[in-house]
Amino acid sequence: MLPIPATELNGTGTLGPYWTFYHAVVAEQLRRWLPDRPSLLLDLSGGRGRWPAQAARAGHRVVELVDFRRNGEPWLREADDLIHKVRADDLGFLPDASVDAVVAEERALSMDIMAESALADVARVLKPGGRALVCVDSLVLGMAILAEQNYWAHLCQTGEVMLVPWPDGSITRCFTSLQLREVLDDAGLEVEWIRPRTVLSPSTVDHVLGADGRSLSWLVRTELDAHPDDDDTVGIHLVASARKPD
Repeated sequence: MLPIPATELNGTGTLGPYWTFYHAVVAEQLRRWLPDRPSLLLDLSGGRGRWPAQAARAGHRVVELVDFRRNGEPWLREADDLIHKVRADDLGFLPDASVDAVVAEERALSMDIMAESALADVARVLKPGGRALVCVDSLVLGMAILAEQNYWAHLCQTGEVMLVPWPDGSITRCFTSLQLREVLDDAGLEVEWIRPRTVLSPSTVDHVLGADGRSLSWLVRTELDAHPDDDDTVGIHLVASARKPD
């Protein structure tokens, strides 16, 4: 089991220093990943992230899908000159090969149980050569949540698809790196890399930041330069970059 409650590890707790580090890693990873030239970006993070604003500051136009695959009347709202918020149940409002890049942060594809269908839509709207950045819950997190709820039988019968009930009644889908690679491949996307979002533990981060609060940027560089590709034995989330073939 993890040394602290799994619900804390999913961003809903009070681990302030660790989550400051975590979001700094996400921001730097996105900065490195974004296209070099101004592009049209589709954000599927459900309106829960700060990533559209970061992309807009870098000069990209962003279509932000709010309440991805949830019920509600479609609407379009212009947040500013570069960000347009859209609420819709699917990506049917976008034509084929219409966006340069897709970001699905904030565990969007884990909360969408039918990730295969969502990724098929992503592949459809991406231009040839376009890329997708996705973040999902890992098997490590799923097993920790099941153990904390004493669902020992579920731990022995995870099967191909691991659906994990949360204490609040929601369901999340957890992935191994192999499973994530397979759903991306099946959608017709070429995987560039898969890695844990973070490998540094909350205790390590707390210790380093407690000793020197100015060491955050050093910690972030250390994390992103580690390159533990396809290692799903650590980390609560997996992040992957994939490309639509030309």
